[in-house]
Amino acid sequence: MRLVHLLIPALALFSSHQAIAQGSYPDRPIKMIVPLAAASAVDVAARIVTQKMADNMGQQIVILNQPGASGLIGAEAVARAEPDGYTIGGFNDSIMTMVPNLQSKMRWEILRDFEPVSLVATVEWGLIANNQASFRSAADLIAAAKAAPGKIDYGSGGPGSPQHLAMAMFASAAGISLTHVPYKGATQAATDIAAGQIPVGFQGLGTVATLVRGGQLRLIGVTTEKRLSQFPDVPTVSESGLPGFFFNSWFAILAPAGTPKDIIARLNAGVLKAVGDPDVRRKLEELGFAVRGSSAAELRAMTRDQLAKYERVIRETGIAKE
Repeated sequence: MRLVHLLIPALALFSSHQAIAQGSYPDRPIKMIVPLAAASAVDVAARIVTQKMADNMGQQIVILNQPGASGLIGAEAVARAEPDGYTIGGFNDSIMTMVPNLQSKMRWEILRDFEPVSLVATVEWGLIANNQASFRSAADLIAAAKAAPGKIDYGSGGPGSPQHLAMAMFASAAGISLTHVPYKGATQAATDIAAGQIPVGFQGLGTVATLVRGGQLRLIGVTTEKRLSQFPDVPTVSESGLPGFFFNSWFAILAPAGTPKDIIARLNAGVLKAVGDPDVRRKLEELGFAVRGSSAAELRAMTRDQLAKYERVIRETGIAKE
């Protein structure tokens, strides 16, 4: 009994100190690992949103790009980090729900090894072509591919990337055969399309909007249900060649599993306040993002559903596992 009496004050003191420590969060800079190339759609959005989060939370948020292996390495660095809120991840849904369905062996699991923070925004997508290509619409690409099966290359950010999945879904629905040319990141793929090395590809508009507006790339279709106000003269893929085809991707923030709930709540509040800022919303929307903001629970449910969706898509399109 004497030991119990001695332990109770000690435990109370420990709990008090822990509460104080978490209550002062963040008291030093936060690192966000983005397992994608600099200037990719998620990277661009992450820099806009985290700048406002840092202003609101009173601490710097440092972005560390760690591309490669389709995002697996960077994601693992987040999963294995100390769950104290000072290392978080800025992911797309390829890393969360596409790549896991394409790997025979995984060193982490998205629902087991991460705590969801928020779905920040969805990335609107487009079908792009270089200026030398003859394609002016989705219908043109389909016709050309049917005339020369397997002869038209498309670029992607790597096996299992959203660019890969989008084109695989497009080709399957259109009944055409294209040749996949994987790169080490979406930015490199977009750059080579603009340079004329590759004729066509799907890309998040956040990655290519500047190239399109600068005349270095041709945007020949958007994968939304309606035309976008940012590009009102660009038809949807659905209206210009492949009815019913829609595609977008995510920018979501996650933390390592075991991160305290009050820290997750603090990060979530930081995200929601940032995306509620009119200037942040304007910047994101101009780049082709649809601003979201969600609860941690909503993101977890969406992730579970998306995992099942892409398991089915990958099986139906015949994409081989690695």
